[in-house]
Amino acid sequence: MRNFLIITCVHHYAKNGKYYAYGPYVREINLWIRNKEKVTVLAPLISSQQPGKIDLAYVHPNLKFESVPAYHIQSWTARFKSLVQVPYILIRIFMEMWKSDHIHIRIPGNMGLLAMFVQVLFPFKFKTIKYAGNWDPKSIQPLTYKIQRWIANSTRFTRNARVLVYGNWPDNSSNVVPFFTASYRKEEEEPVFKIPLRKKLKLVYIGAIYDGKNPEIGIYLSKILVENEIDFEFTYCGDGVMRRELEELSEELGLSDHVTFLGNVTAAEIKEILKESHFLIFISQTEGWPKAVAEAMFWGCVPFTSAVSCVPEMVGKNGERGVLLSKDPEKIYQTIRSFLKDEMLFQKTSTAAMNWARAYNLEKFQAEIEKFE
Repeated sequence: MRNFLIITCVHHYAKNGKYYAYGPYVREINLWIRNKEKVTVLAPLISSQQPGKIDLAYVHPNLKFESVPAYHIQSWTARFKSLVQVPYILIRIFMEMWKSDHIHIRIPGNMGLLAMFVQVLFPFKFKTIKYAGNWDPKSIQPLTYKIQRWIANSTRFTRNARVLVYGNWPDNSSNVVPFFTASYRKEEEEPVFKIPLRKKLKLVYIGAIYDGKNPEIGIYLSKILVENEIDFEFTYCGDGVMRRELEELSEELGLSDHVTFLGNVTAAEIKEILKESHFLIFISQTEGWPKAVAEAMFWGCVPFTSAVSCVPEMVGKNGERGVLLSKDPEKIYQTIRSFLKDEMLFQKTSTAAMNWARAYNLEKFQAEIEKFE
């Protein structure tokens, strides 16, 4: 029986005999494993926690979960623990790779780093390597990410592999395949009808609330909108270390009537919010293929986002499907004003965004990954 091995640093949770992890990741993996005879997942299992709203369960009749420690080196205590944990994890990775027929590695990440070293010992086994971060060679990234990228791109150290990356970049080796991801099926497509911008402007932020995503921009933008007497609502979907800080800042600036923090919400709830929203405010410092942007575009929600990774390809370098901006709330406001003055411009951009995003559905994704079986 052929064994499909998945190695990832994504944290997992067990409940009622099923294994759960971050929803968008599992939704994609369930497509990878749909036609596989046997599946083994090698990843951290957090036994002290239960799955949350945004987590989904793997769907496969013959799935085996192999738990390893969720190691890191962010403190001296963790570094000392890793002296024992890392050799143990390396041995576990080697053993599982030995028993597998197809090795699927998710990078960048701490598990991916170890797996990329070990896979060198298996040049004749077929591998698919998903680089879910920013493949841009000029981007500022941690050294460990650059190491993983270099090994994956090397045809000397990584053989018999297809490395799936977001975007087209000049230094790609024959290993590399420009790729994409998806969130919705074609059957989910439906017409979108939004209320006029001038009646009530609806803005949304989707994602983890921490400094790398610059979520505070939405608060400062909201303050400018209030000062200019624009009727609007701003919805934050997501959680993170900065959430409480932003909630307090919102209250301090008198924005409580306009800004709402929903925390983690289900995929179904996000879908309904995006269908009603006009603009996504998502000025992240680094991304791979930002699902927040792609999902917003699928529902005609025009993204205001940053020019990182393949995002310019997604929204169009000339702004035909979205707006590329820096983290300057005043410039974002001025761009919103141009849409407020020209409702037809919004409709044109919204439709273009929707048409582009709907070309990348889960059926297309499934068809593409089946080429790597």
